[in-house]
Amino acid sequence: MRFSAAVVLLAAVVLTGLAGCSAAAPAPSIDATVEAKVQSTLVAAPTQTPLATYTPYSTATPAATYTPSPTQTPLPGATPVPMPTPFPADSQSHRPTPIPANETSVDTDRAALVAFYNATGGPQWNNNENWLSDEPLGEWHGVTTNSEGRITVIALGDRFGTSDNNFAPSGNNLTGQLPPELSNLSELAGLALDANQLTGPIPDELGNLSNLEILWVHSNQLTGPIPSELGNLPNLKGLDLSHNLLTESIPDELGNLSELAALAINANQLRGTIPPELGNLSNLTSLSLAGNYLTGTIPPELGNLPNLTFLDISYNLLTDNIPPELGNLSNLTYLSLDDNQLTGLIPAELGNLSSMESLFLRSNQLTEAIPAELGNLSSLGWLNLDDNQLTGAIPPELGNLSSVERLFLKGNQLTGAIPAELGNLPNLRDLSLEENQLTGAIPAELGILSSVESLFLRGNQLTGAIPAELGNLSNLRDLSLEENQLTGAIPAELGNLSNLRVLSLEENQLTGAIPAELGNLSNLGYLSLHNNLLTGELPLSLAMLDLYRLKYAGNAGLCMPWLDSIQSWRKWVGDVDGPDCPRPPQ
Repeated sequence: MRFSAAVVLLAAVVLTGLAGCSAAAPAPSIDATVEAKVQSTLVAAPTQTPLATYTPYSTATPAATYTPSPTQTPLPGATPVPMPTPFPADSQSHRPTPIPANETSVDTDRAALVAFYNATGGPQWNNNENWLSDEPLGEWHGVTTNSEGRITVIALGDRFGTSDNNFAPSGNNLTGQLPPELSNLSELAGLALDANQLTGPIPDELGNLSNLEILWVHSNQLTGPIPSELGNLPNLKGLDLSHNLLTESIPDELGNLSELAALAINANQLRGTIPPELGNLSNLTSLSLAGNYLTGTIPPELGNLPNLTFLDISYNLLTDNIPPELGNLSNLTYLSLDDNQLTGLIPAELGNLSSMESLFLRSNQLTEAIPAELGNLSSLGWLNLDDNQLTGAIPPELGNLSSVERLFLKGNQLTGAIPAELGNLPNLRDLSLEENQLTGAIPAELGILSSVESLFLRGNQLTGAIPAELGNLSNLRDLSLEENQLTGAIPAELGNLSNLRVLSLEENQLTGAIPAELGNLSNLGYLSLHNNLLTGELPLSLAMLDLYRLKYAGNAGLCMPWLDSIQSWRKWVGDVDGPDCPRPPQ
């Protein structure tokens, strides 16, 4: 699962801060805690697409509130987001409460909390223990104070709030708008209000919180622009505004946040270009802009971020080339540019990213050959170049990717033979080369891939026999060889694939009888053999299988025998596409 760096930062702050802190006890140093995290890896190594607050990969919609299309500008058909109503000039209820001259700092904090409680539906919160009581502020649920009783952290989100069910996040049921009185909390260092139902704009006044280090309001229904005033927060280290309904452009002023380590504004409705000023954030380790309507080019200035480990700009409308300057990001472990409209070649400089673990360039319009330099990425675990317009041969250097587990090159215009060197990938679990123009034989060396679970070679121009060595793939679950020009018999050795669940050999030129050994495939549910040149009767051993679909029509003489046992099995399978053998005379 993909985690936002802000999650890790805020966890360090809030979990430590909430452990035993009260008005009478000194709060731990937020700065020291965060700095320790900043110097370490802030993003959990992803094994799937992903951010905990965003599902970027595959065909998942990046935000529940919209469906951006990387191939069609969404602006004309987009549902307009209602803009927040400006506060009336004569309204006092939405203005910061004036601070009396004789009021103490703690009194000011208390007044700000009361305004916050009233503005966000406090009586309906899931947990409002001690709020509005005479207890010290540090005893109010979700509030942490320092030794002087000043508020340093407000944590009323899901992760640090009231939900006991990690699979059904509920936050603390905060509703309404954030009041500008929060700007009176001059010692506030952490504000975590995620996974609630807050609406309206982010108050500009939050830009006055000079001690704020963490601002985490993701997964609400906040609208309007990102206030440029947030660029005035000199100590801000973690900013997560993701999964809201924020609109307009990304403020250039965010490039002033010199201490910022994590920025997540993914899954909103932001438009405009990516500000090159973000390249000034020299302490940034995590940047997620995914799932918006951003246009224009990827600024080459992003290559100036020496500490960046996580960069996700997927699911936008970005165009033009991938800047080769991204190859300067020596600490980068995760790069996703999926589902944009990027063109041109894949920069060879990406092969310099020695720390890279996940590289996603899927669903763009990238052309020319796959650079051989990608074979230098010895730490790479996931490479996805699916659905582009890449041409040329698959570089044999990809066989040097000793750590790779998933290699996806589907839906391009790749030609030539499958490199035998791909058999050198000891950790490979998923290999997808389907829907290209590959020719030649399937390399027997693929039978060495002892960890592989899925092998997709469908929709190419492969010839020759199916290698018997594929029967050595003991962990294989899905084998898709259909829509090629394969010849010869189905190897009996495929019957050794005890974990196989899908076997698709349709639309080839296979000949001979179905090997009885296929009846040993005890986990097989889908068997497709149609449109080949197979002959004979289906082996009786197939009746031992728990199939949900069987397709064998369109062969030269393949049929199902008229035996009571196998005919009863046919009815039990249900979805069978293929003829019966002639019925024997009575």
